Formats: sequence, C-alpha cells, structure tokens
Amino acid sequence: MDDVIDELHSLLAGRRVAVLTGAGLSTDSGIPDYRSPTSPPRNPMTFQQFVGDPVFRRRYWARNHIGWRHMDAARPNDGHRALAALERRGTVLGVITQNVDLLHTKAGSRRVVDLHGTYAQVRCLACDHRISRFTLSELLTAANPGFLEHVHATTGSEVAPDADAVVENTDDFRIVDCVRCGGMLKPDIVYFGEFVPRDRVERAYALVDEADALLVAGSSLTVQSGLRFVRRAAADGKPVAIVNRGRTRGDRFADVRVEAGCSETLAALAAAPLQAAS
Repeated sequence: MDDVIDELHSLLAGRRVAVLTGAGLSTDSGIPDYRSPTSPPRNPMTFQQFVGDPVFRRRYWARNHIGWRHMDAARPNDGHRALAALERRGTVLGVITQNVDLLHTKAGSRRVVDLHGTYAQVRCLACDHRISRFTLSELLTAANPGFLEHVHATTGSEVAPDADAVVENTDDFRIVDCVRCGGMLKPDIVYFGEFVPRDRVERAYALVDEADALLVAGSSLTVQSGLRFVRRAAADGKPVAIVNRGRTRGDRFADVRVEAGCSETLAALAAAPLQAAS
C-alpha cells in the first residue's frame, strides 16, 4: 500500500484535483453496487421500464419504500471523509459523483455535483412539482397500512443499489400520484435511458477544466456519463488516477492505476503530507 500511496502522492501533490466517484466508494457504508467483482448479478432499472410498465413501477415503489430508509440511514466512510478533508486543505477542488446517496455532502464536502441526482427528492413528470422522499414515504405508508411491518415480519429485506430493496410480493402495493396534478411521480434520479441534465454536465465539466488532475474513485466507468470526464481530462493533457477494485473502461487513460479499496486508499492519501495546491 505504501508504494501505491507514493504513486498517488507524486501524481497529485501540488495539483488542484477534481474527483469522480462511483458506487465502489459507498460499499463500505453498506450500500451495494452493480459491477464490483463480488457483486451478484443485478439489472439496473431503465427509464422506459419505469414509465411504460405499471406493474414494474408498482414493484419499484414497493421495493423503494423499504430500501430508501437504508440509504437515508447510511453514513460516510473513511473514503468520503478523506475527500472532504482534502477539499478543506485545498487539494481537492470538488467532487463529481455518480452516486445518489448524498454521502459526500454528509461527510462535509462542499462542492459536489450530484450527477445522477439524489434519493432524497421525488418529482412529478407532468408538472415538475418536487417533494421530499420523506413526504412520499408518509403518503405511501398511509396508502399501504401494515406493508412495512408485514415485509419485515415475513421475509426481511435484502438491500439493493439505488435506494432499492428485494421484496418478493408487491401485487397489492398501492402507488400514489402527484398531489398537485395527478401526474406520475419518479425519484429525482437519472435512470438508464435518461439524459443527465445539461446544467449538471456543464458544472462537472467546469470542475474538470478548473482542475490540474482527475482522480477516479470506485467507478468502473462503464457508462458514458462518467467516462466522458476522464476523456476530457486526458484530452487536455491532465494526469488521471484511478482507484477501483476491478478493471475500468478508463484504464487506458490512467497515469496511475490502483487496484484497491477506496476507503483505505483515500484515507491513506489524506494522511500523507500532500502539499495544498496554490
């Protein structure tokens, strides 16, 4: 590990660093991911499934009614805290995260681009009215009395990514619609098949452009929404470091590639005497 930290230190010392994070950073906080070598096979939800299939949508909200509580209760790990500490020192300019768990904000990071949104808000696809996930939880609980108690008493719940949980029987679950217009409610999260809002992309690009280097932590870079920032940094001649368990689509752009867990690597990096960027 010491040699790895020395490599990262040499690459990042004295540079202003933008950080791109993925699900691998949050696994130590108890939130599973989709693509790590030890993850069971999972199929991420698509936008088309959610809006086009009422059965699928009902199943999603039933599972989310369980799973969002786990994500809300999750706490930052050493990796999140290390990045917040490096930001306070002036080494890290900010974080672009593909995660929806708000753990960077909970850890104290101040400049965070939540690229795919967060679990904590729900919006109406018809009128764009937004409510908190807690408010929706109260509405769903009222519409489905006894559901939570029944699930916990009969099967328990296995947590899945994206504020989801594994619940077998959802046939009787009742979903609720927008209180303003009766439109379809959807988590304010970018699903597969959706575009990331342009203003978020621009803010993320601005962070990469402002930085002198890019550090990727816990992302396989499988989807273009994250890989494009690695391509941008590399095209501009900026060094790229990747910390991830398993291969990534961005490995060919990496100046330093660390095959290790994010928490221990970032915590060790933060403990090293990195010179603040001027």
